[in-house]
Amino acid sequence: MAKHRPLIAPADAPAVVPVFPLAGALLLPRAELPLNIFEPRYLAMIDDVLAGDRMVGMIQPDEAKPEDERGPALFKVGCLGRITQFGESGDGRYLITLTGICRFEVVEELNVDTPYRQCRIDVKPFAKDFDASAGEDAVDRTALLRALAAFLEANKLEADWEGIEQAGTETLVNALSVMSPYGTLEKQALLEAADLKSRAEMLVAITQMMLARMPGDGESSLQ
Repeated sequence: MAKHRPLIAPADAPAVVPVFPLAGALLLPRAELPLNIFEPRYLAMIDDVLAGDRMVGMIQPDEAKPEDERGPALFKVGCLGRITQFGESGDGRYLITLTGICRFEVVEELNVDTPYRQCRIDVKPFAKDFDASAGEDAVDRTALLRALAAFLEANKLEADWEGIEQAGTETLVNALSVMSPYGTLEKQALLEAADLKSRAEMLVAITQMMLARMPGDGESSLQ
């Protein structure tokens, strides 16, 4: 694959990618995920992918399953990303940003000599991920913004509402999902949502449940 070749269809995706297992890290199509790379094996991985197509598969470890000699078990669904920003710190770390391309299913994990793990993947089940803005019209944007406002109020946080209101619905749903402070299972559920509408509804539901558990009247702010 050419280093700067755009990925616009499932056939453009690599068949094998290095994977970065990281609990609580969620990447979604066209969303950005900043990462601080410091482990030697992942520094080596970044060196290798920068020399090639700059593709990394983000995936979460599945802690409900036992580890093997390769490390923790992996969920079956991850997201392919391209390194779109790269920087070096003064202490040997890499500071990168991944931009999501499409989700994938793990077909198999390969036995490799590299210090990092590699998987054969299939993106065809998520072919719709290549269609920017697909499903935006079905999203209840008002409910999403109401949940976001309640979350910010309950946590005494501020936001750039002008920027939020101007953002496209897909951008908003996926960016809020990536930035959400939820756990591994919630992040995986958001990743595996069937479509943008389902992801938005799930994000609202998770936020409502979290606010309902907080002291005070956070839940009433969603009414």
